[in-house]
Amino acid sequence: MRIAFLGDISGRPGRKALQIWLEENRNSYDLCIVNGENAAAGFGITEKIAKTFVSQGVDVITMGNHTWDKKEIFNFMDNYPILRPLNYPEGTPGKGFIRFEFGGFNVMVLNLMGRIYMECLDNPFKAFDKIYDQFPDDVFIVDFHAEATSEKQAFGYYVDGRACAVFGTHTHVQTADLRLLPEGTLYITDAGMCGAVNSVIGMDLTESIDRFIKQLPVRFKVPEKPSKIQVCGVSFELDLESKKAVSFERIQKIYIRGEDGNYS
Repeated sequence: MRIAFLGDISGRPGRKALQIWLEENRNSYDLCIVNGENAAAGFGITEKIAKTFVSQGVDVITMGNHTWDKKEIFNFMDNYPILRPLNYPEGTPGKGFIRFEFGGFNVMVLNLMGRIYMECLDNPFKAFDKIYDQFPDDVFIVDFHAEATSEKQAFGYYVDGRACAVFGTHTHVQTADLRLLPEGTLYITDAGMCGAVNSVIGMDLTESIDRFIKQLPVRFKVPEKPSKIQVCGVSFELDLESKKAVSFERIQKIYIRGEDGNYS
């Protein structure tokens, strides 16, 4: 069983990169997961975008701290495979996990959010324990959306041997630590970003740099018609007997804009 996990889709450039990559590669995978919390101009997701992702072959859309940026999400999130972090308080709209049946066993895709420099949600470590105790035989794939690398690493080791894979998201820069932890969990601190290459974590250079120089609030926006766009994530094969990742690689694909305006 082959699975693809793609990092935060950042605005129109990220959506375009995702579209091209899926056209080229979707048939090679049994399950495709993307983080969509920045899909709408960098902030949240709209129903149109969610519908487009599903039509292109995306099976699960995970979210994070920008889940609620587009208020209309409350009207459509239950109609799509959208996951908000499971560790929001009980009673929060939406769902934090989704299960798929493959070859006689269940694959559980789970969305959790860290708490360091983030919203003060319920404990993500304990939230994992609770759902794991309910479904101990499932194969767990976790999008751990967090700011601090220490929290991501600690979580990875905490669930090592219980989760099949833990993919960090949120910081948008793909890390070089994709590996199997001692008990067999596939781990990377951050899967990276799908969006404009020449950007500051997906946002326009001018506004981003000015924010640091002038210390004034600015309205961030994604670059228009960037010369290069990228797809970042992780590809891995799930062994159906051991329910472990047996082969894996980072996904790093760059598309260059031609004179005709198309990317290749």
